Amino acid sequence: MKVVIGAGQTKYDGWLSTQVDELNLLSLESWNKLSEPESIDALLAEHVWEHLTYEEGIMAAKHCYKFLKPGGYIRCAVPDKNFSNDWYQQMVQVGGPGPADHPAATHKIVYNAKTFVSVFEMAGFEVTLLEYCDENGDFHYTYWNEVDGRIGRSFRFDSRNSIEELKMVSIIVDAKKPFIIKNKN
Repeated sequence: MKVVIGAGQTKYDGWLSTQVDELNLLSLESWNKLSEPESIDALLAEHVWEHLTYEEGIMAAKHCYKFLKPGGYIRCAVPDKNFSNDWYQQMVQVGGPGPADHPAATHKIVYNAKTFVSVFEMAGFEVTLLEYCDENGDFHYTYWNEVDGRIGRSFRFDSRNSIEELKMVSIIVDAKKPFIIKNKN
């Protein structure tokens, strides 16, 4: 089972697309309606975690951990606090840039890479940064396979980007639930 969290209009073959009314990240009851603990292979969340507080983000990551199979993962993307672009920062700011119906109106946090990684590490995940800007605003990229979960607002897949200029980036992580080897003693 593969699940897209907060999918909007996103639909991928082999993935179940969900909205908050179908899967509330913060509700164990909601998770239990979707699946059983340790039964999900993969989760995908693009620009969802910024709509949670930092503490809610940790709770959501812990719920993901509980419902993923050992070896399962979540690929997750959020806006990047360290991206040096004034237009972008205005668009992703906490509370959004304008009217209440703007998608960013419910943003509660803008992460940097270190803080975002910590959310998943505190839940027990092994985290790999795939795309992010460092403290100096320099962009870092590690190749990732879109078959494992496509992030549209990314270096490769956002049509606003080119080799000459980045206009839309995200912090993208793969957070993997480790295989646990039980001691037989």
